[in-house]
Amino acid sequence: MADRRNKRTRGCALSWAKRFNVSSTSRVVALSSAVAFATQVAFALLMLRLFTPQEVGEFSVISQIGFFWMTLALAQAPLGMLANQHLPAHLAAQHAWRASALRGLGLLPVAALAVWFSQLSMWPALMWALLLAFCQMSWMLAQSLTLRVGSAWQQAAVRVLPPATAAITALTAALVGMSAGWSGPTLVLSALLGYAVGAAWLVPTLLTRHAMADSHSSTATATTQQSDPRSATLRMAHTLVDALLATAIIVVWQRLYGAEETGWMSALLRVLGFLPAVVHMAWAQVALAHGNSNTSSWRLGLIGFTCVIVLGLCCALVLCQGWLDPRWDGVWPYIAPLVLWQGSACLSAAFNHRPFQTNLAETYSWACITLSCLQALILFAPTFLQININPGIHIGGLALFSSLGLLGIAKWQSSLR
Repeated sequence: MADRRNKRTRGCALSWAKRFNVSSTSRVVALSSAVAFATQVAFALLMLRLFTPQEVGEFSVISQIGFFWMTLALAQAPLGMLANQHLPAHLAAQHAWRASALRGLGLLPVAALAVWFSQLSMWPALMWALLLAFCQMSWMLAQSLTLRVGSAWQQAAVRVLPPATAAITALTAALVGMSAGWSGPTLVLSALLGYAVGAAWLVPTLLTRHAMADSHSSTATATTQQSDPRSATLRMAHTLVDALLATAIIVVWQRLYGAEETGWMSALLRVLGFLPAVVHMAWAQVALAHGNSNTSSWRLGLIGFTCVIVLGLCCALVLCQGWLDPRWDGVWPYIAPLVLWQGSACLSAAFNHRPFQTNLAETYSWACITLSCLQALILFAPTFLQININPGIHIGGLALFSSLGLLGIAKWQSSLR
């Protein structure tokens, strides 16, 4: 009886320790992601203050091409690294980087076409986009690697140091440039240096010939059979549809309603869209990295939803108090629809680990692809039907449908055991 009681006590202690570790990791990732986002906002304000519109515009085009290139090349490889706990972390990182690098090289003609279409100088712009894409790709994989084998400090540093490095470098170069008369590509060099700092976490792993088996992977393998069985084609299709929809929203709004309406919508979407990303990184990815199937995802999703509501109310308060230029009053019709949309995205993101822990990752990808295609139909409906529609009604319908779809996916994921 005493032995049985001791075993039960030790089991409870291990269970509580595991929950505490996952919760602690989630807090570290959430806090460091928030700091990284704040640094990126400061970097954006720095660009507007110290650089000309032409410099900012050229950098925005090159960085967006690099980001699109990187996203397609990765094809959700960081998520696969976390899900495939049967592979040692270092070996999984090596495989993911090699596969992503090959896809990136295969996408070189697509990136070249984008640079040509932008009417920038071909070879300098393509070279910068290539360097940005591959360094950013390595940084994304490094974040997944540190989630599996890194300490709390490493997990925080790999997220905070790259944007901080970019902001400090841009500020220093701008001040030195004004005094020395240098007019080089400051912004793209600063961003590249920041991504390179993040990619440095992955270099020792890529140089290791024999991957080291880590105790965390063996523990997680013993407690869960999670994996990412999706084919490279399905992962690429999922990534491509998501990237095209995100781009199409901006392009369609610009075409139908003009630059001003697009600015109101995209600025608010960028601010609110940060929170679902934090929920995904600080909860779903941590749960995969630790092989954890905790049942508090609804609570975490609702906390994220609440934060979206609070952020939306803060935006409304800023407008009411007149703290912004009156030209920003056009944001009002977008606040409620986007709060509903991004709040629902938080609920869905809180359960994104479940399909990988129940061998239903393929079903999950097809569900997301289907929802994105239906969202695209609503987005393009005024163009196809050749009707004039108020942008407030358009964003309301799109946000309502997107929210219902995301809540449906969240309900399905929550039922997986």
